Amino acid sequence: MYDALIIGGGAAGLSCALVLGSAQKKAFAKDKLVGIIAHQKTSHLQTALFNNVLGLTPGTTGASILESGKQQLTDLYPHVEQINDQKVLTISKSENRFEIKTNKSIYKSTIVVIAVGYTNLMRIKGLEEYVKPHPKAAIEKDRIWLKNVDHLIEDNLYVAGTLAGWRSQFSIASGSGAHVATDILTLWNDGKHTKVHDKIE
Repeated sequence: MYDALIIGGGAAGLSCALVLGSAQKKAFAKDKLVGIIAHQKTSHLQTALFNNVLGLTPGTTGASILESGKQQLTDLYPHVEQINDQKVLTISKSENRFEIKTNKSIYKSTIVVIAVGYTNLMRIKGLEEYVKPHPKAAIEKDRIWLKNVDHLIEDNLYVAGTLAGWRSQFSIASGSGAHVATDILTLWNDGKHTKVHDKIE
């Protein structure tokens, strides 16, 4: 039983996991169990090349970020459970918790973050009622979004990245994932606005 489970191991999903993981020393987060189903095969980062992203060395590939991001999460925040080589098939809700069924297992979580790509190949059953044409993508690309207000689809169900209705830009997707993480931390902190910063001593 997870307190928060992230679905998707791309820019938004990994960013969300890193920020949640970094809050481990906060009293309101120290006992929370966070997991990420780090499916990456369909991520647009697989073919991305970055020359215009602040903080990244020009020529950095998206494929390398997918690998280094998972390693960063492992090295810094090993308490965040990474679930690899599984694809989510269905999401359902009962008794204030979500049940997430993959091709290999079933998981339960209080909070779920959907952070997969925004193509019309997104076929997670249970989300159909929220699927709409993407408001910030060319019509001919046939992209989708999950209807939400400030990343929130319904109570405890969030969407992050391009699927939240944002443009397909690495820094935007990453920021969206971090945004959702701080919203979850704020929820855990009894509604007191929360962020996590490291500082040089």
